[in-house]
Amino acid sequence: MKLVMAIIKPFKLDEVREALTGIDVQGLTISEVKGFGRQKGQTEIYRGAEYSVSFLPKVKIEVAVAAAQADAVVEAIQKAGSTGRIGDGKIFVLDLEKAVRIRTGESGAEAL
Repeated sequence: MKLVMAIIKPFKLDEVREALTGIDVQGLTISEVKGFGRQKGQTEIYRGAEYSVSFLPKVKIEVAVAAAQADAVVEAIQKAGSTGRIGDGKIFVLDLEKAVRIRTGESGAEAL
C-alpha cells in the first residue's frame, strides 16, 4: 500500500478530485495548509502599502491506495493540478505499513 500526499493550489482541488474519482479512487483527505517553496511567498498591496506574504495558502490531499494504483494516482494529480506555473505544488509517495477500517476491523488493502 502507498500513501500519496499532494500539495496543490486551492483552485485546482475540484479538478484533482474529479480526476481521482475517474480512476476509481474511493476516498481522500483534504487539509487547508500554508507554505512556501521556490516562489518564496508573494508581495501584495493593501491600502496602498506593499507587504510580503511569507506563506501561501495551499491544499494538502492524502490518498491511501494499493501499490499498483499509486502511479495512476500520481499521474492523475499531476495532470489535473498543473497550471504550468511556479507554485503548482509537489507530490510525495510513501510506503503505508498498515491500514485498519475502524468500523469493521478490516486491515491491509481491504481497509482502503
